[in-house]
Amino acid sequence: MGNLLRVAWLLAAAAAAHVGAAPLHVDQVAPGVYVHIGQHKDFEDGYDGDIANIGFVIGTEAVAVIDTGGSYAVGMALKEALRRITRLPIRYVINTHGHPDHVFGNAAFIDAALIDADPARAEAQPQLIGHAMLPLAMASRSDAYLRNLKKQLGSAAEKSTLIAPRQTVRHRLTLDLGHRKLELTAWPKAHTNNDLTIFDVTTGTLWTGDLLFIERTPSIDGDVQGWLAAIDALKNLKAVATIPGHGPVTRDKNQALARQRAYLATLLQDVRTSIRHGSGMTDTMATAAASERARWQLFDVVNRRNVNLIYPALEWE
Repeated sequence: MGNLLRVAWLLAAAAAAHVGAAPLHVDQVAPGVYVHIGQHKDFEDGYDGDIANIGFVIGTEAVAVIDTGGSYAVGMALKEALRRITRLPIRYVINTHGHPDHVFGNAAFIDAALIDADPARAEAQPQLIGHAMLPLAMASRSDAYLRNLKKQLGSAAEKSTLIAPRQTVRHRLTLDLGHRKLELTAWPKAHTNNDLTIFDVTTGTLWTGDLLFIERTPSIDGDVQGWLAAIDALKNLKAVATIPGHGPVTRDKNQALARQRAYLATLLQDVRTSIRHGSGMTDTMATAAASERARWQLFDVVNRRNVNLIYPALEWE
């Protein structure tokens, strides 16, 4: 009896803590499609876990959450916003890729320890879904990501853990939320090696994850030439509204993709030119894609990182 009372007390305390969470601001950008727009902050300057676009889609039977934010606290705030709109069960949590600003909030929706202790309880929790390469990407970086998060957020990183998907997408997968289908597509190496897009058939809304940046300088962690190919393929997809990984929602997807393509193509060309002329990587950081500086936020810091990533690879072309 004592154990039962203790369990009941713990559940009540958890519920009270949840109710007290301040909800994130979300906008309905299409019927049943809600998004929270992240801030344009750098990981090294004022980062608070809330820089990525995250949100959810509501069907007649269930809800799918798309990305969960950069900490447990951000994930809980998204969950509270969702619960103020609907009490339908959360059937799926979908990660567009494995970067920490998009996935550390998974722990607010899924209790991995509970699933590990009793796999039969897994059915009672949302299914976590990602690209087929995502589990390996998370495993290889989990220690570094968590160490950095604790350094960046301090006590605000509490309960933030990386939880990898048990269901993955190698090519395509269709999910049903009840009179609402989501089409998931796994992409070859581009922004990362684990990019996933989600298309809501009912409203024509496309969630690109970080395959599309608007306003914020695109950050490379995969293959720039593969990303250019993905941009060309994305242009052929019809979408009424497009939700990028960072920046405002757009109804002119192709213009936004063209703007991003111009930056990546210029960066690629300038780095190749520097290498051909014998310029070192440090000098190249100051000059590559400089013509794009005025068009992008956080340009200096992100562009330097991009050069640092692609310069060594291009040296061996």
